[in-house]
Amino acid sequence: MEEILKTTLIGLFFGTFGTTIGGIIGITFKNPSKKFLSFILSFASGLMIAIVCFDLIPEAFGLSGLPTSFLGMIFGIVTMIICEMLVDKKFSNHSKIASNSLLKTGVIVSIGLALHNFPEGLAIGSGFGASIKLGISLAIAICLHDIPEGRLQSRQ
Repeated sequence: MEEILKTTLIGLFFGTFGTTIGGIIGITFKNPSKKFLSFILSFASGLMIAIVCFDLIPEAFGLSGLPTSFLGMIFGIVTMIICEMLVDKKFSNHSKIASNSLLKTGVIVSIGLALHNFPEGLAIGSGFGASIKLGISLAIAICLHDIPEGRLQSRQ
C-alpha cells in the first residue's frame, strides 16, 4: 500500500508540475514569437515520440503482445476521430463558431489533453510497476512534455 501511495504522489507531482511551469511561461510571455512556439511544440512532440517509440511501445509489446498493443493504439486514434466529429457537429449549429477553426482546434486539443492525462497516469504507474528506473524516467519525461501543454492551455 505504501508503494502505491508513493507512486501516486510522484505521478501527481510530475504531472501537475510540468503543466504549472508551462502555464507560468504562457502567462509570463504574452506575445511569444512563432519561432519560440515552434521550438517548444517541437521539443514536446519529439520527446513524447521518443518515449513512445523507445520505451512504451516495446514495453507494451513485451507485456501484452502485438495484437493487444495495436488494438490500444487504434482505440486511441478512433477516440480522437470521434471527438473531432462531435465537436464539428456541435459547432456546425453556430455560424460564428463554425467559421472559427482555431476555436474548434482549441476545443479538440483540450479534450485530447484531458483524455490523455489518464493514460499518462497509467504509464507512470505501469513504469513503476516494471522498474523504479522506468517509472522515474517516464515521470520526468511526462513532466517535460506537460510544460508546453500548460503553455497552450494558458493561451486559450
